[in-house]
Amino acid sequence: MSQSPLQLKNILFLDIETVSLTENFSELPERLKDHWRRKASKLKNEGELEPEDLYFERAAIYAEFGKVICIGVGGFYEQDTKFRAKTLVNTDEKLLLLEFKNLLEEHTAKGNLILCAHNGREFDFPYLCRRMLINGIKLPAVLDITGKKPWEVMHIDTLEFWKFGDYKNYTSLDLLASVFDIPGSKSLMDGSEVNTNYYHQNNLQKIAEYCREDVVVLAQLYLKMNGRDILEEGNIHRV
Repeated sequence: MSQSPLQLKNILFLDIETVSLTENFSELPERLKDHWRRKASKLKNEGELEPEDLYFERAAIYAEFGKVICIGVGGFYEQDTKFRAKTLVNTDEKLLLLEFKNLLEEHTAKGNLILCAHNGREFDFPYLCRRMLINGIKLPAVLDITGKKPWEVMHIDTLEFWKFGDYKNYTSLDLLASVFDIPGSKSLMDGSEVNTNYYHQNNLQKIAEYCREDVVVLAQLYLKMNGRDILEEGNIHRV
C-alpha cells in the first residue's frame, strides 16, 4: 500500500454524511413508501420497529432512501508535512454534489487524482455516484468506473486494506483509530446521531465538524498503514 510522496499529495481523502431523504416516513412519495416497506421487512430489526420508525433509523445508509448533506475532503501539502481538511455542506443536495464534482474536476486537471475513504468502495463512492445520477449530474471521471479494469480505478479503501482478504467482519474507522492510537472524532458525535442532529436539532455545523474530523482521522490512519508517523496537531489545518 506504500505510496511515494508524489502520489501521496495527489490523494484526496474524503468522508460523507448522509440522512434520510425526508424527516418522516409519511413525507416519502407513495412509490418509495412501498419499496421501503419491502426493504424494512428484510432488515435485521432487533428492536422490532415498524417500517415507519425504522425509516428514520436506517434509511440514510441507502442511496435510494437517503441523501448527502456533507462531504469532508482533505489533502497533504508542503512536501506532505501538512494536511488541510474542510467540509462542503448544503441542504440542497444537488448544489452540494455539483460543488463536489467541480472540486474533483479541478484537482483532476492538475494531475492524477486518487480518492481515499474508509469503506469507500462499498459506501462513499457508490453512494455519491448514485445520488449524482438521481440528481441528473454526469459522473466525474474519477468516480465513473464503468468499463474500467481494477487497476484503472483510482480509489483507495483503508477498510479493504485492513481486511487483508478477510471479508467476515467490518472494522470501523474509530476502532482502527483506537488500535493505532490516533485521536478520534467520536467525542463530537456518533454516526448514528447524524439524522437526529440534522432533522431534530438543526445542527448542520456540528455534523460538518464531525465529518471533517473523520477526514483527519482517515489521513492519519493512512499514514500509519504506510509505516509513517502521524502528523502533529500543529500541522493540521482545518478550514
